Amino acid sequence: MGIDDSLAAADRGAEPAVDHRRIGRDLGMFATDPLVGPGLPLWLPDGAVVRAELERLVSEQADRDGCRRVYTPVLGKRELFERSGHWTKFSADMFPAMDVGGEQYVLRPANCPHHTLVYAAEQRSYRDLPIRLAELGSMFRGELSGVLSGLSRVRQINLDDCHVFCRPDQVTAEVTLALRSVRHCYDLLGIELVAYRLSRRGSGDGYLGTDQQWEEAEAGLAGVLDQLGLPYRDAPGEAAFYGPKIDLQVLDAGDHEQSLSTVQLDFQQPERFDLAYIGSDGQRHRPVMIHRGLLSSMERLIAHLLERTAGALPPWLSPVQVAIAPVASTHREAGNRLRDRLVATGLRAQIMEPKESLGARIRNAHERRVPYVAVIGDHEVTEAVVAVRVRDGQRVSLDIEVFISAVTSAVRARQSGLELGEQDSDR
Repeated sequence: MGIDDSLAAADRGAEPAVDHRRIGRDLGMFATDPLVGPGLPLWLPDGAVVRAELERLVSEQADRDGCRRVYTPVLGKRELFERSGHWTKFSADMFPAMDVGGEQYVLRPANCPHHTLVYAAEQRSYRDLPIRLAELGSMFRGELSGVLSGLSRVRQINLDDCHVFCRPDQVTAEVTLALRSVRHCYDLLGIELVAYRLSRRGSGDGYLGTDQQWEEAEAGLAGVLDQLGLPYRDAPGEAAFYGPKIDLQVLDAGDHEQSLSTVQLDFQQPERFDLAYIGSDGQRHRPVMIHRGLLSSMERLIAHLLERTAGALPPWLSPVQVAIAPVASTHREAGNRLRDRLVATGLRAQIMEPKESLGARIRNAHERRVPYVAVIGDHEVTEAVVAVRVRDGQRVSLDIEVFISAVTSAVRARQSGLELGEQDSDR
């Protein structure tokens, strides 16, 4: 992914009506500290849970799409980024080079130069392509303090990144696969797509490549959108410096449009790094490189989700999925048994000790956006049921086995709703 796309400012215009910075602070998702510095958030345990679940989602999607996982260093020699073009384009926005043993190293602004070297590490045949290399890697930008904003604009980002190396005749299928995967993830996350944007080259300088390469690349992406019957709008001047891209546009909590996901064509990196594959004719041919970012950076994605949901994340993403409230200390043992059962199925459950009134504990859990509060008193212990307070106001009484099964199924299916079924309870 290009640094200009991955780290673009998320905030334009007025502040959103619901601010992820306040939500993140109130819910204990992330923090900052002057000893670490601005733009370098500390992920607290609850925020780390959300991030880990999202990383699991993108990793599973990458596996389904045939991507291969790689790990590459966050450092590279200055020459690496000079060859890729990033140094010329972005050196003012990168962290200063570090002198090590008479050579200069820099924190990477993008993962793609490293991935080109992974591709180049072996000889490739036309039969091997497409090769899809995925990495959830850290990238860095030397932002000024005045433009940093919570999670939406930071100095270190962790990007769901994949680079596809393919033959020219495979571009349409690969772009189509990427777009379908984005839509699948958006459906799971409840993210509404408002537009497709074809980001083309502008009239200024700073773009790599020839006019013919750009015309062919832009026509290729437009052809994919037309073939899929997806309406789009042109956006001259919004392309990456190495190629055009399809941006998937969403609305933030302030109804301002922003790009979360992007699919980009790149004829420049393969040329600059002299990448090749051996064709059926026995000759060297140049692959096409596709940058696909299914869900943007973890920071920007979580900022978006916190604001769009006001912190009320779907159960599968919630740091605590079930809060168990024993009515009195005599019910603690039953509460512990339920917690152990839930944890054994892979759920995140916590006991709310009866140090406060039941009402106060339920209110506290709802303020923390916990999806389900399981109340256990004399009746529940006797009848082997649980009285459930759902975050949306529902009250249901369920057999314990039914409750465990229902919540487990909802979480494993990454269900967006809170429904558990069964009859209303007056407790």
